[in-house]
Amino acid sequence: NMADVAVQPDGRSGGIVIEDDWPGYSLDLFSYPAHYSGDLDCVFIPHGVIMDRTERLARNIMDDLGDHDIVVLCVLKGGYQFCADLVDRIKALSRNSNRSIPMRVHFIRLKSYLNDRSTEDLHILGAEDLSFLAGKAIVGTGKTMKTLLKHVEAFRPKMIKVAGLLVKRVPHNWACLPDYVGFEIPNRFVVGYALDYNEYFRDLNHICVISESGKIKYKI
Repeated sequence: NMADVAVQPDGRSGGIVIEDDWPGYSLDLFSYPAHYSGDLDCVFIPHGVIMDRTERLARNIMDDLGDHDIVVLCVLKGGYQFCADLVDRIKALSRNSNRSIPMRVHFIRLKSYLNDRSTEDLHILGAEDLSFLAGKAIVGTGKTMKTLLKHVEAFRPKMIKVAGLLVKRVPHNWACLPDYVGFEIPNRFVVGYALDYNEYFRDLNHICVISESGKIKYKI
């Protein structure tokens, strides 16, 4: 089986669990840019599955925050596609529901990866003055949230919720789990759907596992 469902200690869904031995789908079953031929091992999560899961997360956010004025903090660059699709689905639900969410979107950028390694040197760009967050409900999307949350909390928002498309099973990762999780995945370096390897693969619709030859080809 591809996946199961994780349940967090407080009873919330921890997302769809993709097991460690999941081999992914053959690249031959899907369309992907020809310039990445030989650079990928498999399709790990197809685009259609991402879209369906994102729609469900949007519904959960509407159920929880439908009476609040919210600000969506999109973490660039890797979070932009998930954020755009999530916001589109929240807007669609808001148009067709008795509960409407006034919503603004603000963009910030975190950079912490060099090649396929996460570094300790984390830079936050675009978050110098977030005073407009005071009293608002915040939905943050993207990775590397622990450092960002400390920064955002200083501006005293009414509440903070985190939405993450992917959570990797790595040691010490459970202390800062998102409130809304798309998929829990093994600790493998994945690309596509705006996730990059040295700025490549953002133009890939599916989430895929990069091959060793791909890492070598695009290493800096």
